[in-house]
Amino acid sequence: MRSVFVASASVSILAVSLVGCATEATEVMPVPTPEFSSTFVPAPAVVIAPLSGEIVGEDFAAHSSIAAKIDNHPAARPQVGLESTDIVFEELVEGGLTRYLAVWHSTVPAELGPVRSIRPMDPDIVSPFGGIIAYSGGQDRFVRLMKAAPVYNAIHGQRDTADTFFRSKGRPGPHDVLVRAQQVVAQHPDIAPPPQQFAFSLDVASATATKEGSPTSEISIVIGAASKPSWSWRPDQLAWARSQGGVADMDSSGAQLTATNVVALRVPVTFGGYIPKTELIGSGEAWISTGGATIPAVWSKASATSPIVLTDTNGVVVRLAPGNTWVELIPLSGSLSHSQ
Repeated sequence: MRSVFVASASVSILAVSLVGCATEATEVMPVPTPEFSSTFVPAPAVVIAPLSGEIVGEDFAAHSSIAAKIDNHPAARPQVGLESTDIVFEELVEGGLTRYLAVWHSTVPAELGPVRSIRPMDPDIVSPFGGIIAYSGGQDRFVRLMKAAPVYNAIHGQRDTADTFFRSKGRPGPHDVLVRAQQVVAQHPDIAPPPQQFAFSLDVASATATKEGSPTSEISIVIGAASKPSWSWRPDQLAWARSQGGVADMDSSGAQLTATNVVALRVPVTFGGYIPKTELIGSGEAWISTGGATIPAVWSKASATSPIVLTDTNGVVVRLAPGNTWVELIPLSGSLSHSQ
């Protein structure tokens, strides 16, 4: 009997000990929480304008681009809105004259023009941008090509442009058709913004041509018998100033037209009847001028919807400076020279 009593007592003592251990194990001591107030302010998102390469705010308008076939006949000058373009292509048309296919996105002017008829190379130029193309019509075969491109065709004389295309008083016809560009863009909020076309540096000083090119003060070009544009470097503006036929090329406000980048492409030109067509599917020689310097390069374009790619002679992509760009489409029969 004594041994049983001792065993029971031992069990009781063990049970009490275990309860005590359990109580001690579950006890949690309070941990003081330090007071902390963060002063971190997140940096604003960096948004790059796709056609100019410039840094813009988060509220940058996500609207489509609008391109237009702009008249360059002497009677059409000064044109309206060219000073606010992102990219301008100058191309050969009949009679040794040129016309522009100009593209706006970063800044869309209230009005642009005068617009003229479409040409066979224009679908290949404008297709990579998507967006809207404004023009005054053209031969049926060329209009059909443009309507087959992935762009919205805004054509003078159609029902959808009755309120946005108009003839300007004081300009001789047919060099008088202007476009209310902001209204046209606002009519098509469902059209996506354009994709980036060229590679860009952070500034003029870090652009490829500025860093690696030969010093250049003047660019002289012959596109056709009646088209001899030139560009002069303006270091105070960090831009090239444009002239035509030795005369300053002015915008509608009375200022000389300028470009941050001048891209000269040597291109083959074919003829369908008397209509010249710049052939842009392929590759060829290019010269890129930025920051008062010029670098030789190679241009290539894989398809109608592909952007033009610019590489240096080692195959490295050329970076333009942020700002506007003029693309000079120089026939192989034309000429291009640079002087210091």
